[in-house]
Amino acid sequence: MIKNTIKLNKFNKQLIKNENLSYKKALSIYEALHKEAVSLNIINSKNILDGIETDLRIARALNPRRNTSKISK
Repeated sequence: MIKNTIKLNKFNKQLIKNENLSYKKALSIYEALHKEAVSLNIINSKNILDGIETDLRIARALNPRRNTSKISK
């Protein structure tokens, strides 16, 4: 469980700044990871959305909705 979100957010921002990945490089990494997952039969066109409902429920539980009026400002 994350106890210090401010520290985590600061770390993530610094990590992104230091990595300095271009969109093209990030896309090539994603495509390589996707290709490997397909070759290992972890995902395919038939099962790509299997379990998405469970994943969404977990994400909602871990990331409660914020006040939308604060986000839009």
